[in-house]
Amino acid sequence: MAALRGTPVVLVFYPFAFSGVCTGELDELQGAQTEINRAGARMLAVSCDSKYALRAYAQQRGYTFDLLADFWPHGQVSEAYGAFDAELGRPVRASFIIDGGGLIRSEIRSDPGSPRPLQAYLDALKEIPPA
Repeated sequence: MAALRGTPVVLVFYPFAFSGVCTGELDELQGAQTEINRAGARMLAVSCDSKYALRAYAQQRGYTFDLLADFWPHGQVSEAYGAFDAELGRPVRASFIIDGGGLIRSEIRSDPGSPRPLQAYLDALKEIPPA
């Protein structure tokens, strides 16, 4: 994604749109968009739901960040980041803070059913060196 070169990215993999824990996490991240933007970062949230489901989800929830569909080939992007549960056919709760040079600076994971702490994202963004 050449358009993101030089921009830090918060890459968030989540299991399912419209599910309770995922919605709670993404709502919290939406509420922190000012801080994420202040850090110069762009947030991308990825699930294996279809682009149509994600469009409806973003509209319903009022998300201003991009929701990306890792729908086909199913889970290929999640798998590339080691964030795909092949047995369940869905991404795990894994997030990556990537600097403007494309290096993963931090990884945030949580167990199924447990949200990732917002503060972990904010702390990780503080650690990214300025461009």
